[in-house]
Amino acid sequence: MTSIQFNNRLLGLQDKLLYFALSLTSNDEDAHDLLQETILKALTYRNQFVANTNFKAWVFTIMKNTFINNYRRNQKTRNTFDGSDDAFKHAFRKNFASETPEMVHSVTEMNKYIEQLGDEFRVPFRMHTDGYKYKEIAEKLDLPIGTVKSRIFFTRKKLQVMLRDREGSYAV
Repeated sequence: MTSIQFNNRLLGLQDKLLYFALSLTSNDEDAHDLLQETILKALTYRNQFVANTNFKAWVFTIMKNTFINNYRRNQKTRNTFDGSDDAFKHAFRKNFASETPEMVHSVTEMNKYIEQLGDEFRVPFRMHTDGYKYKEIAEKLDLPIGTVKSRIFFTRKKLQVMLRDREGSYAV
């Protein structure tokens, strides 16, 4: 297939591609963006089209895959937040509809106990609860990954003992 034939066939599918893009995005602007990106990719990867195969299916597959990749990318960026207190509180409220006074008190108490720990246990534990992976913590703190895992494990055990002791002192 020559370049002119390729371009003519691609332009001939433009209306059908726009309709398909509208069915995927449900938004006129997004559909036009998706159409433009699909045409650009089809032109860029023209040499990968195998002659005597279904041209229409090839182009529609490019559009579908582009839409899916963009959707996944948007979902990843939408699920991250800047870490500010307001963003954390918003996410917390969104995930837990009823924030009871007991829950707030428990979190405050837990934070007091965590702050009582030494840096060698508190820092890796805080990083872990903030969402860092073991490997990332190990790299940032320049520690072996096994040391990081054991410190987080022992921090959990220490917190369990502290909380058990606190409950026992109130139970008298």
